[in-house]
Amino acid sequence: MKKLLEFGNRYAGESTWKDFAMVKFCLFSMGLIAGIFVPEKHKRAAIGGAAAVFAATYIPLMTKVFRLAFRKD
Repeated sequence: MKKLLEFGNRYAGESTWKDFAMVKFCLFSMGLIAGIFVPEKHKRAAIGGAAAVFAATYIPLMTKVFRLAFRKD
């Protein structure tokens, strides 16, 4: 696991914003494909889970963005 995390840090260090944008589009597309296959009776739970994960990740990401945007160098 430690090697996997080290690889992730190395990948992030050698990537640009364009690389991360492609990763986001890829993951978004995978999510859409997975969502299409969720049975109708489970769609409400899947949407609730997705909304919870979105909120749990979006808030810290945007906090960092605003902290960097308003930082005085």
